[in-house]
Amino acid sequence: MNIPNIFLLPILIIFILAGIIFYQQLENSIIFYPDKALDDRPSNWDLCYKDIQFLTPDGQKLHGWFFPVSGKSPVLLFCHGNAGNISHRIENIKFLVKRDISVFIFDYRGYGQSSGRPSEKGIYIDGIAAYDYLTEIEKISPDRIVIFGRSIGGAVAIEVALQRKARCLIIESTFTSTKDMAKTIFPFFIVSPFLPHHYNNILKIAGVTIPKLIIHGEDDNIVPFSMGNKLFAQATEPKLFLPIHRAGHNDTYVVGGGDYFEAIVNFILSSTSVRAR
Repeated sequence: MNIPNIFLLPILIIFILAGIIFYQQLENSIIFYPDKALDDRPSNWDLCYKDIQFLTPDGQKLHGWFFPVSGKSPVLLFCHGNAGNISHRIENIKFLVKRDISVFIFDYRGYGQSSGRPSEKGIYIDGIAAYDYLTEIEKISPDRIVIFGRSIGGAVAIEVALQRKARCLIIESTFTSTKDMAKTIFPFFIVSPFLPHHYNNILKIAGVTIPKLIIHGEDDNIVPFSMGNKLFAQATEPKLFLPIHRAGHNDTYVVGGGDYFEAIVNFILSSTSVRAR
């Protein structure tokens, strides 16, 4: 049945209004894909670690693993992506630990053994609470802390870098904002001009003063490579861009191999700033 043209505009307006009203709930359901079950353990990879429980200021109980390396090694605060949980990043962590980088990885609220439900505000609180655990409980000096975020974890890492002192910031496969991401996805591109700039990384990164390394796969089919370029362009010095040839969204460290990890280690060792905005 054909719809008369007179009804098309009201239908479109209703569609746009509904999209705006329910966007927050819809955005959360699209962005977050947490797994509760831990499918692997560091002990299966012959990794020494500490099983960590810590609280957020708003009362959520978060879970993480700390992989300490002896001495005064840099400590990488690992903010993971939107799917799975910390158990799906162990291989990546082992490569870092083998290069004398301590790692603290944690699950956002609603992921793995962490309580609560994820949201933009919530995962920012979680990232800052994880940082505070390192400095307050593990007594790690800010000049040893490397804030690392992959995909949506890049948004968390940027927020932590704005709120706390650190040695440097590394973001990987990170988008400019969810508004920009909506422009690339059907049917959200229809309402994208009316959507808010949530996870506004493109605005925030300009305020990060510590050294920054931005990594992006050239063949990323989820977050366009152009967004990595835009984040780099917006970032202030000191900064470095590392494109990974033939890498997609989730396999940068696999495709990049030894060169990928060498670039990260060299960047960390060359970074000495401990400034915050």
